[in-house]
Amino acid sequence: MRGMLSFFILWLLSKKSMHGQEIAKEIMKRKGIKPSPGTLYPTLDELAKRGLIKGKNEGKLIIYSLTKKGRNSIKKSMNYFCKAFGEIFRNHFGK
Repeated sequence: MRGMLSFFILWLLSKKSMHGQEIAKEIMKRKGIKPSPGTLYPTLDELAKRGLIKGKNEGKLIIYSLTKKGRNSIKKSMNYFCKAFGEIFRNHFGK
């Protein structure tokens, strides 16, 4: 599930920069389940260590945004996802 969480975070950050609670709320809106801080923040740390996102301190908040490497990664991941699963969705939901 952490791989999907990473993908989801990168996709959200491709739309706009956000702080951790904002990311959690956006995930809650779409999945119906809010990730725990013990899941979310280690994933954010891992993405930062891999150079896919960066955090900027703004007061008490850390605002996360994609790096160039992160933008390239989400593009590649989305292409892969569409190739791997697109046919499943087209067949299931119609053309």
